[in-house]
Amino acid sequence: MPPFPSPDTAGDPSQTHGDGARIVHDERLHVPLWWWPVAAIVIGLLGYEIQLAMHGSEFSPIVYAVLAPLAAWLLWSMGRTRVWVADGELWAGKAHLPITLIDRAASIPASAKSAAMGRQLDPAAFLAHKFWIKTMVLLVLDDPDDPTPYWLVSTRHPAELIAALGMADAAAESTD
Repeated sequence: MPPFPSPDTAGDPSQTHGDGARIVHDERLHVPLWWWPVAAIVIGLLGYEIQLAMHGSEFSPIVYAVLAPLAAWLLWSMGRTRVWVADGELWAGKAHLPITLIDRAASIPASAKSAAMGRQLDPAAFLAHKFWIKTMVLLVLDDPDDPTPYWLVSTRHPAELIAALGMADAAAESTD
C-alpha cells in the first residue's frame, strides 16, 4: 500500500510522512464549492416532487433524510482524487508512476483542454481527468515496455506539479 501523506503535512515540501516519505506536491481535486448549495437546491426540489407524489404521506419527510446524505456522499466521493509527488513517484488517484519514466512534461491550459481530450487523444493514454478542473499536465513517457504513451492529469496548479517533478514545462519553452 502506498505511503499516503497526512493532511497536516500536505502541500508543505519540507514535511515528511511518518514513514519517511518526502512530500513535494500534494493536491486534492475537490469539486467547486458552489456545487454544494446547488446540491441543496436540487435536494429540495427533488424532495418536494417526491413528497407531492406521496400525497403528503407521514413518511414523505424521510425522502429528505435519504437524499441529503446521498448527495453529500456523491459530491464528497467525486472530490476524493489526489495528485501528489513523493519519493520520486507521481501519484494520481490510485495509479503511480516513477518520475524516472517521464521524458517531458507540458502544461495544458484551459483553452487547449478540449483538443487534448478530443480527437488528438491517444486511446492508450492514461487519464486522471476531472471535468471541473480546467487545466491539465501532459506527461510523455519514456518506457519501451509500457504501451501507455503519455499521462494526462488534471491539476489546478500545473506549474507547481511540473516543478515538483523536477522538470521544465515544455509548453512554456515552445512559446518562448
